[in-house]
This record gives sequence, structure tokens and C-alpha cells, in this order.
Amino acid sequence: QVQLVESGGGLVQPGGSLRLSCAPSKYTLDYYTIGWFRQAPGKEREGVSCISSNYGSTNYADSVKGRFTISRDNDKKTVFLQMNSLKPEDTAVYYCAAKRGSSCPLVATDWPSWGQGTQVTVSS
Repeated sequence: QVQLVESGGGLVQPGGSLRLSCAPSKYTLDYYTIGWFRQAPGKEREGVSCISSNYGSTNYADSVKGRFTISRDNDKKTVFLQMNSLKPEDTAVYYCAAKRGSSCPLVATDWPSWGQGTQVTVSS
């Protein structure tokens, strides 16, 4: 299984932006579909967005559509999650995940490989 490392989390005011990065500790992400998930205290892990390994098809949770954008840079072996217009309810630990195949489900149990997570806090 591929090992993943997230970065880019932090504290931001409501309405602000952050960009999260997900990179493999070795090898490449070329043949993996990559997803972003988040988990707030006391809540289940929920799917945020994913980008498929072929053609870069994307999928977004309704709660982030129009505010978050997922992209991948295969040359830099990195997947990004650009988060704009952040809200306090976006506060959570954000995880990236990887799976083989091109399907892009926002269901945590469908993803075998996970990073360690990065904290995002939206607060004034």
C-alpha cells in the first residue's frame, strides 16, 4: 500500500483559504485515485473530495461544492485540496487516502491507504 503524507493545515479565520497537499512518501501517485476526507471531534469520517487516476475526474461533497477544488500534479507527485471561503464547520482533521482503480467514492471504507492527517481549524 502507498504511504501518504499530508501538509498545509493550520488556523485560519472564517472566509479565509488554505491549500492542503498530499504526497507519497515514496513511489508515485500516478496509478492511484486520491481522496480527501475529514473528521471532526465526535463525528464520523466524511468524504470531502476525490480525483480519479484516469482523466482526473472529480467528485465533491455537497457541503464543499463551489468552495473546494481538488487537483493533481503528477510531475510533482502531489494532490492538492484548495479550500476557499472556509467556515467554522470545516474545522476537522483532514486525511488523504489512496485506492487503485478509477472509481471515486466518498465512502471511507472503500479506501485502503491513509495518511496521518493534518488539522484545519477555522476560527476568529
